[in-house]
Amino acid sequence: MGRFFCPPFFGSSSVPHKNVKCSSVLFLFLIRTFRPQNKTMDRLRNKIRDIPDFPKPGIIFKDITPLVKDPATLRLAVHQLLHPFLGREITAVAGMEARGFIFGSLVAWELGLPFIPLRKPGKLPYDVQSVDYDLEYGSATLEAHTDAFNATDRVLVIDDLLATGGTAKASCELVEKLGAKVEACAFVVELDFLEGRVKLSDYEVHSLLHF
Repeated sequence: MGRFFCPPFFGSSSVPHKNVKCSSVLFLFLIRTFRPQNKTMDRLRNKIRDIPDFPKPGIIFKDITPLVKDPATLRLAVHQLLHPFLGREITAVAGMEARGFIFGSLVAWELGLPFIPLRKPGKLPYDVQSVDYDLEYGSATLEAHTDAFNATDRVLVIDDLLATGGTAKASCELVEKLGAKVEACAFVVELDFLEGRVKLSDYEVHSLLHF
């Protein structure tokens, strides 16, 4: 098989783009060309495990650990997350603590962009900006360093799950509070019945799996 080359927007900046066999680009090319979209989503869906009564009675928790345990499925999920944004003028990726770190950092690495962690209070060592918000299990706060973004940044916000939309909305507000623009939000799983997308009506939303 011939060589595939990394375009400027794909892969780590530490890897030369010329004369380098890029397995990530090859993989994305193959899933675009040969795999029907519904079969791709079925592969991901089969790796999401339901945990009843967690973290509280009456809640069915969507467990992504089987997905991230399987390297091929994890790679597939990451590529499907970033696929709509190839070639877009995105300059940074932000992910929420904690599972947003998994997918956000991998998407940032694939796109060759900075990753900005949005953290729980008291976890960041430098000066921070914060946003308080309500979520499906109570209330919480997100923080980011005050120098995390530039005014010209266009940010892709990523998390594993969109439920009521509280965390995602707070993340977007935090990015904007720090002077950047939210380009879009992307999620592995969206719980449609909780209508979290309504809170994100001002933003483009991309979700892989809908329950």
